[in-house]
Amino acid sequence: MDALVTLGRTLGFSFAAGINLYATIAILGLASRYGWVALPSEYRVFDNSWIIGIALVLYVVEFFADKIPWLDSAWDAVHSAIRPLGGAFIAVSTVGDASPAAKVAAALLGGTVAASAHFTKAGTRVVANASPEPFSNWFLSLGEDVFVVGLGYLALQHPLVALGVTVAALATIAVFAAAIVRAVRRRFARARPATAG
Repeated sequence: MDALVTLGRTLGFSFAAGINLYATIAILGLASRYGWVALPSEYRVFDNSWIIGIALVLYVVEFFADKIPWLDSAWDAVHSAIRPLGGAFIAVSTVGDASPAAKVAAALLGGTVAASAHFTKAGTRVVANASPEPFSNWFLSLGEDVFVVGLGYLALQHPLVALGVTVAALATIAVFAAAIVRAVRRRFARARPATAG
């Protein structure tokens, strides 16, 4: 059961980091600092005034940057390496004094989960930016903020539920990614004969 709780927190926080790393780190730091829930000692790495302060400031910057069409995509592009690395760091932090192999496995898992969330968010935003009205961007951004805070809460208070939510989200991403790849292949397959003629 402890392994599932750790996995739920690891995947939940890594997925949230892929969407909004700074909100995730702020939640971890504040939860550890104020004892919102009994957390393992591994989470104390986030209980630092500088880390919490920087995360909150960057979250405020991201909150506004994320609402402006195309600026949000530029922000996402800059974070294409930062969010997955943050997810990997969070995952390694949650396993504590584990073997080097376990830490590498945690980093790979956390980084992959965060990258999946990040690239899904970034791709969705590019599509939304093609729309002439700005409101879809605002709704997406606010929805992401609520999702990250909600998933952070679940990872803290109900890690098994967070595990279920994260696995369901990853499965949904995989289904949509496969559908997009098939659609692109079909489009290129149809375009080839026309080009040849």
